[in-house]
Amino acid sequence: MTARAILPARGPADRLTALFWRRPNLLLLLLVSPPLLWLGLVYLGSLAALLLQSFYSVDEFSGLVTEELTLKTYGELLRPENLDMILRTVLMAALVTLAAAVLAFPIAWFAARHARGPWKAIFYLGVMLPLWSSYLVRVYAWKLILAKEGIVTWAAEATGTGFVMNGILALPVIGGNSLSTSYIGTFLVFLYVWLPYMILPMQAALERVPTTMLEASADLGATRGQTFRTVVLPLAMPGVIAGSIFTFSLTLGDYIIPQIVGNSARFIGLAVYQQQAYNLPLAAALAMIPIVIMVIYLALARRAGAFDAL
Repeated sequence: MTARAILPARGPADRLTALFWRRPNLLLLLLVSPPLLWLGLVYLGSLAALLLQSFYSVDEFSGLVTEELTLKTYGELLRPENLDMILRTVLMAALVTLAAAVLAFPIAWFAARHARGPWKAIFYLGVMLPLWSSYLVRVYAWKLILAKEGIVTWAAEATGTGFVMNGILALPVIGGNSLSTSYIGTFLVFLYVWLPYMILPMQAALERVPTTMLEASADLGATRGQTFRTVVLPLAMPGVIAGSIFTFSLTLGDYIIPQIVGNSARFIGLAVYQQQAYNLPLAAALAMIPIVIMVIYLALARRAGAFDAL
């Protein structure tokens, strides 16, 4: 007669492990519930409070915030100076995103198709290294570089091209007293700070382009330009859109760079920072503009499959 094996008594930990093994969805729910709860209460809750605050207004006589729901604050956004500020911010974000895509593509292409072994590690190090330093340090360093006595101006004078810089800075639309107080300087600093966020998604998307498709395009007689337009660019577009989500949204809401490198013209982020001290409803209404723009942008990016390249 075969003796029956005597198993040790199962403790609470064994029973809990068996429960999670039989019901893996329960384990997944327990793991994701804390961050989702934090996101729902803190992030979405703060956005809801911000939206509610934007429907208040400031009394003209007392300077106090009234608790009546009104669209008066949103009506202030239609003033010419506010519309000009919104247009300026969106245009700057679009130009930074476009320039970042143009500059990032050859870098990402080399890293994805040609860099191997230690060279790929050097590439990642080179892209990520600026992010290891303080954000403010980089911005103030660029302010010094772009100043009248900075490296850019000194190089222009040394090479005899100072008249070109003076001509650029003389333009009232984009210029100022020096590059450190002009739209061009603001654009350059935005481009430098956010460029790594465009390179990495593009590099990830380009690595997914099959080499066989490039070879097939060449075998069919396509030129390099035709291969780029019909094969590479469509397949890399999700990465371009994914990178543009970062560059566009970060430029849209940044207030430090326009405050340090720029002129007296305000951007949305800087206006929110300035208005929150004495007109909180207007600051909340201004803050809703980038949120609405990015919700629409993210919806379009999701349809284009950009999230697959993140």
